[in-house]
Amino acid sequence: MTTQDVSSSKQAIQLKGDAPAPLGAYSHAVKAAGLLFIAGQGARDAKTGKEAGVTLDATGKVSSYDIAVQTKAVLENLKYVLEQSGCTMQDLVDVSVFLKSMSDFSEYNRVYAKYFDFVDPPARTTVQVAGLPGNNFIEIKAIAVCK
Repeated sequence: MTTQDVSSSKQAIQLKGDAPAPLGAYSHAVKAAGLLFIAGQGARDAKTGKEAGVTLDATGKVSSYDIAVQTKAVLENLKYVLEQSGCTMQDLVDVSVFLKSMSDFSEYNRVYAKYFDFVDPPARTTVQVAGLPGNNFIEIKAIAVCK
C-alpha cells in the first residue's frame, strides 16, 4: 500500500463532551488500516479540566496525589475513547504506560489489573518519565485492532 493509500483511509477521531479536550494539535485517536492509535490519555476530567487525585496547596502546586485515583481516571478516559471509536478494552493489542515515578508501579498495576481481567490482555510497556503535562503522574497510550 502506498503512503497515499494509507493517508486516504486515515480517520481522525475528535471527541467532545466526556473526553478531555486535547492540549495541543492532535486527535484523541486515529483509525488507519484496521488499527486504532490512541493518543496518550491523562487523568484530566472533561467537565472540570482538572486532573483527578491531585491535591493542590495555596499556591496551586501539587502537595499530594493518589496514583490509584489517577490510574482509574486515565483508564476511564482510555475506555471512553475506545468506545466512541467503536472498540473495547479487549481490542487493545499494545499499551504504553508512562509513570512519573516507578515507586507508583505496584499501586498503578493493582488498579490496571482490574481493567484487564480477561483472557489475552494486551502487551504492555511501563516506563518512568521525567515529567508529564499538567498534573498527571501517569499517562497511557495504546493501539487497538478494531473492526
